[in-house]
Amino acid sequence: MEKKKKTNNPTAEEVKQEKAQTINYEEEYNKLKTQFDELTNSFNELNKKIEEANKEKEELVNKVKLAQAELVNYRKRKDEEVSSMLKYANEDLIKELIGVVDNFERAISLDDNDLTDDLSKFLSGFKIMYGTLTTILRNFGVEEISRVGEEFDPNLEEALLTDKVEGHKNEEVLEVLLKGYKLKDKVIRPASVKVNMI
Repeated sequence: MEKKKKTNNPTAEEVKQEKAQTINYEEEYNKLKTQFDELTNSFNELNKKIEEANKEKEELVNKVKLAQAELVNYRKRKDEEVSSMLKYANEDLIKELIGVVDNFERAISLDDNDLTDDLSKFLSGFKIMYGTLTTILRNFGVEEISRVGEEFDPNLEEALLTDKVEGHKNEEVLEVLLKGYKLKDKVIRPASVKVNMI
């Protein structure tokens, strides 16, 4: 038997088969490329959506933080307002009582020696009521503003009169004409004073 020699030249059938296979490869490649491109587009769209969602989440987180900060500030403001209201809750009543104290002081400033026994007893009762009233006011945090001999302070006093008195400093408080009062740390009535002006 004689062996057929293999030639390097492909036959027409082989070329046809090879061409068909190449076309199949190209079609498969194109299909895969199309699928890859679609997946890439989907991936890019998902990435954009993720970025948008992250931005939206960040904006929402910032809004929540801002709202929390505003709430904390609101609570602090409200607490300060309530604390201030409680601290000075009696201010109006105390202002009214200070007028009563002024009247008691005018009444008890009378000279005890020039009075009859009945008036003197009446005056001693006034002094007891005056003492009780001033004690009550002190218990509620009321202090007198009496700064005779000190430098005039417009935050605590108002100058009604001025005088030139040697031996005293300029702007020194010489006399309290009407007592001033503070409720805790707040001036509720400045003292009316006479001030030395050189």
